[in-house]
Amino acid sequence: MKASIPLSGGLSLEIGEEPAGEAKPAGEAKPAGTKGYPTRRLRKGLLLFEGGEDLAEEGVGFGVPILKRGVQTIFPGGVEVASRQNGPVWEVTATYDMDLVERLAKPGGAASGGLARSRALYAAKDSLAALHRRFPRLRGPLTATSLALRQRFGWVTTYEEAGLRATVPVTFTIREDDGAAGDEPARLSVTVDLTDLAGRGFTEVVLMNEQGAGHFDRYEDSDGTVVRGRAIGTWDMVTAERAAFVSLAHHVSFSLGQVEGATLHRGTELVGSRLAWAGFGYSLRPEPGTFSYELRIGRVS
Repeated sequence: MKASIPLSGGLSLEIGEEPAGEAKPAGEAKPAGTKGYPTRRLRKGLLLFEGGEDLAEEGVGFGVPILKRGVQTIFPGGVEVASRQNGPVWEVTATYDMDLVERLAKPGGAASGGLARSRALYAAKDSLAALHRRFPRLRGPLTATSLALRQRFGWVTTYEEAGLRATVPVTFTIREDDGAAGDEPARLSVTVDLTDLAGRGFTEVVLMNEQGAGHFDRYEDSDGTVVRGRAIGTWDMVTAERAAFVSLAHHVSFSLGQVEGATLHRGTELVGSRLAWAGFGYSLRPEPGTFSYELRIGRVS
C-alpha cells in the first residue's frame, strides 16, 4: 500500500510498502530514491516531494526507527502501511519489521558470493562507526580510512538478515490543509510504539528524520546557529530548543524540537553515490510505552 498526503505550497508526503528503487513496469512512475543508493533496500518513512520531485535522495524519510544492540545497528527491512482519512485529517500507521544489518560486499552483493562474513571485521566496523559519531575530531581520519578500504577491496554497502526481528509501529497524523493560511508550517505528529522492544537486549532506539543532503544543505536553530554543508557535522548534539534543515533552492524547511527523555542530534553526509542524507535523530532508551514528537514542514523565503 502507498499513501500520498498533499500539503500546501505544492508539497506532499509519500510512504509505501515497496523498497525504494524497486523495478516498475514500463509506463509507471518510479518510486522515490531510484538513484541506486545502498539504502534503497531499507523501508522508508514519509518522503518529502515538491510537485513530482523527490527531495529525499538517500535519506530514509521522517519517523524511521533504528535499533541498537551495543554497537550493532538494526534497520527496517519490511513495513506495512495503513492509512485513513477523516475529512482533511490523515492518519498513517507504518509498522516496521526491524530485521536487517549492514554488510560489505563486492559489487553484485551476496548473490555473487562476494559478501564479507568476518565477525571481527564487522565488530571493528561497528566500533569505528560508534567512534565516528562520538568524537568529532576523529571523523576526518576515520572517513578517509573507510573510503580507502572500500576502494582497496572493492567493497560496497549492502544489507542482509540480522537473525532477529522486532516490530515498531509508527503513527503519523497531519491535516492536508495545514499550513495553507499565511506563513504557518504544516504540523506532523509522530508517535512510536516501543512495546515490542522491552526485554529484547536492545540498548538504544534512534528515530530518524532525514531528507536529501543535496537539497537540505543549511542548518539553523533557535539559538541563532547557522551552518552549511560539512560544518553541520555527521552526528552532533542539538542543544537549542528548536532546530531546522533548510533548502534555499526549494524554499522549504523541516524542523523539530527537544522532547523530554530523548537526546536530539543533527547530521548530514554527502558522499558520491553512497550517502546523501540530512536530518535529525532522537536517541532514547527502548523502554515500554510510546514516544511522540511534532515535526513542522513549511515554506521559507
